Amino acid sequence: MTALEGERSLICMPSSLQRIPEDIPLDVRKIRIENSHLAELPRGAFSRIRALEYLWLNFNQIALMHVKSLQHLHHLSELRLQGNKLRSVPWTAFQECPALKILDLKHNRLDVLPEYALRYLTNLTYLDISFNQLTVISRDVFLNWPVYQRTQQPRDQGSSNSNAVLSLHDNPWLCDCRLKGFVQFIKSISPRLILMNSYLSCSGPESRAGKFFYEVELKSCFKPLATAEITNVSVPLGEEVHLFCEAKGNPTPTVWWTNGGKIIRKFNVSVTNINEETVKSELVIPSAHSMTEGSYICITTNYLGNSSVQILVNILTSETLPGPSSLSPTPLEEENVYIDVRIAKQTVYGITLEWYAATQNPAETWYTLHFGKFEDTKKEMIYIGPGVNTYSVNDLFPATKYTVCVTLRNQPPKRGQCIIFVTGNDISELEQREKLIHIIVIVCAMVLTVPAGMYACTTETRFSCFDKCSKFCRRQRREKTLKTRAQDVTFDSLQTGSDAELCNRNSKEDRRRRKKPEDKAHKVKTEHKNTDELY
Repeated sequence: MTALEGERSLICMPSSLQRIPEDIPLDVRKIRIENSHLAELPRGAFSRIRALEYLWLNFNQIALMHVKSLQHLHHLSELRLQGNKLRSVPWTAFQECPALKILDLKHNRLDVLPEYALRYLTNLTYLDISFNQLTVISRDVFLNWPVYQRTQQPRDQGSSNSNAVLSLHDNPWLCDCRLKGFVQFIKSISPRLILMNSYLSCSGPESRAGKFFYEVELKSCFKPLATAEITNVSVPLGEEVHLFCEAKGNPTPTVWWTNGGKIIRKFNVSVTNINEETVKSELVIPSAHSMTEGSYICITTNYLGNSSVQILVNILTSETLPGPSSLSPTPLEEENVYIDVRIAKQTVYGITLEWYAATQNPAETWYTLHFGKFEDTKKEMIYIGPGVNTYSVNDLFPATKYTVCVTLRNQPPKRGQCIIFVTGNDISELEQREKLIHIIVIVCAMVLTVPAGMYACTTETRFSCFDKCSKFCRRQRREKTLKTRAQDVTFDSLQTGSDAELCNRNSKEDRRRRKKPEDKAHKVKTEHKNTDELY
């Protein structure tokens, strides 16, 4: 506590304070707490100190300011909150501070300034909101400010009409139509309202980044309109489909496509900017088939509203073309391409698929991923562009059986192109969940390699891979001798298509040893065998 010219002051800088002290003397007129750990200004934080005139709380950690934090501070003339973490300010709190003349909020994180934010700052002579995160504000913020209104009055009306200083620089201003009114306000500002730095510049959009306000001319905003030159498209089975729509709006609208109420994956959609107000979107369907037919909706939106246009896709069929449910003509070598599908990664909520296919033109080969619950007859179809051989499936439900297949172009799933897996019963138990998925996938992958009749992991299966393997294993265990039960078998040492070894997968000893290197295990066994033969 210090006394300056008869005025008592509280100065704490730096300090380890985490909250406002409760025992501050009532006659203190100046408080300066800086570089402390203050995180908020609670209700009535200084309400007892009604003589307070100067409050400096710079370079703290303040992120929250209660609407009644300035209660009863009728004599407060200076409030400095520089270098804190405020994202918003309860502007109505300043009703309690009619004498406030200086408000410093620079170097915070303010990203919005409400239309009536300055209504209660009636006697302010200095406002600093520079170095924040403001992108767009309305000129009405200042037109409704009593201080600005007084500066517009003639000087001969007898009012004091003192100057006011305003600091707005170093904010990431987004110079589109929403900032038009504010830019016009800055250009027309009167000499009695002084800008600390009059060279305000744009941070975006890209075409205006770095330009000063006085260099740009902004157009008015309007809601988007979606149009399409062709709204009815007919294509032969198996051909590539291109759908186009155009969207006009200001600010520049965003565009996406839907089919059957579902948003179409982004890698099938491209957007080209024609000009500031117009974008053109293209949807590519790599190979038309029976499930391609239907209604596709191009939706465009900005903050003023949205618009959409519908495009109908028809699949042509005739005696010279295969029916909707049959395959489109493809070379024999393409029909017989083998696709190796596996699960490359498992997480609590999903899996990542990886596949490999030996095709003549990998840079032009599209794939179709069929994914859904095992019992669903209609699976979700996801088109994968050339050069991509991985895909992540997330948000899986617990205790659910899924089927996922990868096919070439528009072909239906074949044997060896699908995987069936089951998620765990409790998604919070990561280890149990991963173990369950891993076991089912490995078992099914092995069954895929055995002779016909055991393809329990393809879409043609009428029985569960897990159920069939379980029945087979129970029968095998009854026939095994004690010597066979004692064998040391792990998943990593199983031979492809070995039914006997497949049945030992539930052994507790095996599970403990699954991650031991295979080579080390075989090396130990060989050494024991050679020793026995020597004697």
